[in-house]
Amino acid sequence: MWNYEKRLQYPVKITRTNPKMAQVIISQFGGPDGELAASMRYLSQRYTMPYKEVTGILTDIGTEELAHMEMICAIVYQLTKDLTPEEIEKYGFDKYYVDHTLALWPQAAAGTPWTATYFQSKGDPITDLSEDMAAEQKARTTYDNILRLIKDPEICDPIRFLREREIVHYQRFGESLRIVQDHLDSRNFYAINPEFDIK
Repeated sequence: MWNYEKRLQYPVKITRTNPKMAQVIISQFGGPDGELAASMRYLSQRYTMPYKEVTGILTDIGTEELAHMEMICAIVYQLTKDLTPEEIEKYGFDKYYVDHTLALWPQAAAGTPWTATYFQSKGDPITDLSEDMAAEQKARTTYDNILRLIKDPEICDPIRFLREREIVHYQRFGESLRIVQDHLDSRNFYAINPEFDIK
């Protein structure tokens, strides 16, 4: 199904460690609006999508979100590799370190572990695509918040790329919602589930 190229979708080249910023950015790995939840959301929703062209969009974006997760993990890894125990303690990375050393583990910036409750897969195209559009806007907002806190251009550059992709995904899901609505009677968009009520 996939051809995997052994390179990041966008380059990540961070030369200075910064565990404080890693603690913020890790939210886009395992936080409520992060890339892990996004990829699982779209790759799960595609199975009950009754329209092939929208299934294709969910698959495309879901796999791209996996690439974004890979970028976030590369950022966090590069921000924390080769830290000394003294640096780990000084920058407040010690709680994470005790449980995970410097391995990547999905959690929110507040330390809450990733959970499947961060996403919904309802099996109703309008419900799912509305969820997807909201998810992309929440991810964009999270990237905006990260960019307000971080000034290092080596970190900001890939974060800006990821933020822009959230906007594109939002637009693609808007197009997908229109595709679904074109298949339905405009008088009852929200009264039926085409997966079950139209056969």
